[in-house]
Amino acid sequence: MRDTILVTGGTGKTGRRIVQQLEARAIPVKAASRTTNAPNRVRFDWYDATSFVAALKDVRSVYLIAPADTVESLDAMRPFLEQAIAAGVERFVLLSSSSIEQGGPLMGQVHEWLAQQSVPYTVLRPSWFMQNFSESQHLMGICHADMIRSATDDGKVGFIDAEDIATVAVEALTDPNFSHTELILTGPAAISYDEVAQIVSDAIGRPISHKRLDARKLGEMFREMGVAADFADVLVQLDIAISEGVENRTTDNVHTVTGREAGSFEAFAQREAAVWKVES
Repeated sequence: MRDTILVTGGTGKTGRRIVQQLEARAIPVKAASRTTNAPNRVRFDWYDATSFVAALKDVRSVYLIAPADTVESLDAMRPFLEQAIAAGVERFVLLSSSSIEQGGPLMGQVHEWLAQQSVPYTVLRPSWFMQNFSESQHLMGICHADMIRSATDDGKVGFIDAEDIATVAVEALTDPNFSHTELILTGPAAISYDEVAQIVSDAIGRPISHKRLDARKLGEMFREMGVAADFADVLVQLDIAISEGVENRTTDNVHTVTGREAGSFEAFAQREAAVWKVES
């Protein structure tokens, strides 16, 4: 009986939260990752077709996270997607981005491919994650330099909590009548990186600033962090797009799907304040 949900990227920002929510609802779930040292974990590697069979066993729906080590998302994902369809998977939910249209780069190509198949799908297009400040990219800058670095200037973003993305994803994965094929997901307000710095400052009682970089300096920073050059270029262009107002928008899609309002950045900062506090 196909009643299991496979979550690729099962240990990532949204994946692990989806797994937790599914487990809380007693829905069978497999967290796919390259390691299998935890319950409900299944070995999975986009580049190793021998890992696909076990991962797809008894699977009804799949949550798709594109591999982060390539800009050619569709080339990396298509062998698995084709095998999943052949194995009888009934629904895909793809995590894309609010800034990437169907047919665009990265996940946009996967979005286009899914739209050409007969299997039901939903593409989630969230704005930038609040967790970028608490779990990755900006965490070390806040903790060790009291600084957030970007090339966004005064651009505003409808930052969204990964918890809200996960809740929407769970509905898309489990509701057989879910009819949305594409959802742009944001928080309740679009705010600038200057405002983010002030909100974090208020939450931790320590001044945090927003250091404005030009595109060249930002690209150098990403490469020094070990980001591949082509992917660093993509990240820089996304910051530039923010500075041009592309992400200055909000939607009520979280409420439409879940029945509750999306969480605010202020609430997120209060909840996560401990991760930014440095012992003296």
